[in-house]
Amino acid sequence: MTIKIKPPVAPASASRADLEALRALEQRALWLSTWTIHNANHLRPSRDGLKVGGHQSSSASVVSLMTALYFHTLRPQDRIAVKPHASPVLHSIEYLLGRQSQDQLERFRALGGAQSYPSRTKDKIEVDFSTGSVGLGVAAALFASIVQDYVSLHGLKADPAAPDGRMIALMGDAELDEGNVYEALLEGWKHDVKNLWWIIDYNRQSLDGVVNDALFHRIEGFFRAVDWKVVPLKFGKKLEAARGGPAGEALLDWIDRCPNQLYSALTFKGGAAWRERLQLELGGTRGLKTLLANHDDASLAALMTNLGGHDLETILEAFDAAADDPTPHAFVAYTIKGYGLPLAGHKDNHAGLMNPTQLDAFRRLCGVAEGEEWAPLAGLSPAIEPEVRRLLTSAPILGRKPLPVEVAVPVPVLPTPAGESLSTQESFGKILFELAREPSALSERIVTTSPDVTVSTNLSGWVNRRGVFHSSVRADTFQDEKVASPQKWRMAPAGQHIELGIAEHNLFLLLGQLGLADKFWGKRLLPIGTVYDPFINRGLDALIYACYQGARFMIVATPSGVTLAPEGGAHQSINTPLIGMAQDGLSYFEPAYADELAVIMRHGFEHMQAKDSGGSIYLRLSTRSIDQLSREMTPELEDEIIQGGYWLRRPQGNTPLAIAYCGALGPEALAAAHRLAERLPNVGLLAVTSPDRLHAGWTKAQRARMDGDRSAASHVERLMADLPGGAGLVTVLDGHPATLSWLGGVARHRVHPLGVERFGQSADLPDLYRLYGIDEDGIVRAAKAVIGS
Repeated sequence: MTIKIKPPVAPASASRADLEALRALEQRALWLSTWTIHNANHLRPSRDGLKVGGHQSSSASVVSLMTALYFHTLRPQDRIAVKPHASPVLHSIEYLLGRQSQDQLERFRALGGAQSYPSRTKDKIEVDFSTGSVGLGVAAALFASIVQDYVSLHGLKADPAAPDGRMIALMGDAELDEGNVYEALLEGWKHDVKNLWWIIDYNRQSLDGVVNDALFHRIEGFFRAVDWKVVPLKFGKKLEAARGGPAGEALLDWIDRCPNQLYSALTFKGGAAWRERLQLELGGTRGLKTLLANHDDASLAALMTNLGGHDLETILEAFDAAADDPTPHAFVAYTIKGYGLPLAGHKDNHAGLMNPTQLDAFRRLCGVAEGEEWAPLAGLSPAIEPEVRRLLTSAPILGRKPLPVEVAVPVPVLPTPAGESLSTQESFGKILFELAREPSALSERIVTTSPDVTVSTNLSGWVNRRGVFHSSVRADTFQDEKVASPQKWRMAPAGQHIELGIAEHNLFLLLGQLGLADKFWGKRLLPIGTVYDPFINRGLDALIYACYQGARFMIVATPSGVTLAPEGGAHQSINTPLIGMAQDGLSYFEPAYADELAVIMRHGFEHMQAKDSGGSIYLRLSTRSIDQLSREMTPELEDEIIQGGYWLRRPQGNTPLAIAYCGALGPEALAAAHRLAERLPNVGLLAVTSPDRLHAGWTKAQRARMDGDRSAASHVERLMADLPGGAGLVTVLDGHPATLSWLGGVARHRVHPLGVERFGQSADLPDLYRLYGIDEDGIVRAAKAVIGS
């Protein structure tokens, strides 16, 4: 174990009766989680022959910690992220608390049952943070703490008198291999994060083996460097008591120096192996014979594996000592993977499962009679059962009350920015600038954030009017020193912009937690994040996680595509439209004109608040200024823009051709249509504002027809019905051509898709568009090819 640590000093935190009852619940949680996994793998009929899995050993290592948390420590206002592989323990504890059903446990990892990993959106029980993508739930808890500060300081709690909660993450030590954890730590330091606990299940085993001995030294340094309190839970009460007995100091010193691999191997081998090793390595040590003589093999194994992370009294003292301290805490809980099971300590136990013989022996050890496996309190002695029932009905977390359902914030018509030539990025900035001008129900709920690209994504107007958020006032030195600058960067609790460092993972983790404010504190926020479009890929895992959590936000990605021109291939996005179409819970729009953007943003604010049909919004915008259209925005046009497209020029008669465009390439499509009109006067021009919504509507209508609703029709089907069956279709956008190529399949038109499939490079627009065949000439050539002339 390599390092000596003194235990935390704190008064006893629970009565003897509570401790005995908690130990009984600890055993019940271990049994139920183990049995749930066994049932799924060995007893439930299998139709496909696949291993179900469930991580019995990873669950066992945190049973003590979760027992202490759920039956003693967690308060109604606290929120917790439970490590992915402890899902069976979570569901078993909720079952004991009466908030989970036996049916859900029996269907663990099956359709409609308890999920493999804790899920806000898929599980029937209340889950605070989804976990599963390793490290993201941990970092999300940190950003939830920052959001709690924002909500509190803006007076937006549903119950202003309620105390702040602790954001708690129970994490595996292997999650410290994830880079996003350290990006989050740095951001938390910058924002003075508080009321945050990370509890590290330090079992020193990962998927493939045993963790390096030196890891703890690094863990401690990481956290102390960002002003966290590190609380090691290394030795339990038995080992601490042994310290003062025969050979006690030598014994604990030996454990300190014992390599992780050897400690794990001896744990698996058992008491006789411990005895042999201690005699070999500590032979001649005064008092050793007495120590060993005082223990049979079973009690010696119990002593040698009495680590702090499995000792309820040690855990409770540490948690209670930190209860009123808002400083972020890292509890390093030394544990054994598979603790209490025959698999304990084996390096291959991560995916290992107890066989039926082992399970039957474990059942008898737990005092569970055959046929009583699902009984919540099976195996308890009559003497302890009343105390257990008392804890199950008085656990503080049971005091959590449902939050009120907030009425949607009204969204007014957003005025179209003035200007003959505008880019969508510039238009976005102007719309927000106008919203920032006066207090309103909408503007007070908007909170913006950006990973150090606030100015270059046109958020600065909003920030100048609304300020930068920080939990304490921080001066803008340039302003104070009267150095001329258009940017006002004074930080204060009233600010409505949260500035981040250049880490897109943090952006999406923060957006995810801002977008769940109503679920945590009862008041909705309307978060807007800006990012360079290509760098959505940097934060993609966290974006998917935010959507999976059911968070609501608006991500404004700009500049986009090769239209970024001189910036070169590293900043020119290609695949992001396909991400927007594929991502569940995210609606992708790519308008060309300012009036379209104003309509879409209004819809976005409403969509973010819709109870069942809502979700998040992705706007792919451009820095390219284009001539604006002079037209009236009718309700019919608004509806078509939101549904995903409209005919800018409706095809007439028997026209052989239509051009469909998206976003910044509107001018090229329009110019090509003009040119082709010299001999094809009725060419159609389809403005696609959302390939995503068009495609989603089409697939929904197809499913409805398959289910018997023959009248079901989608918006895109109605649009394409205006184009004659034998006509050709050219599609074009500044992104991957597959984004629009499917349009040819709606009504079986011949299609020639244009777009960008290769890395870009530095150039001006005429050269780039020509190089990738998406300029006016390229569209005309494609049109001639598709109609055969």
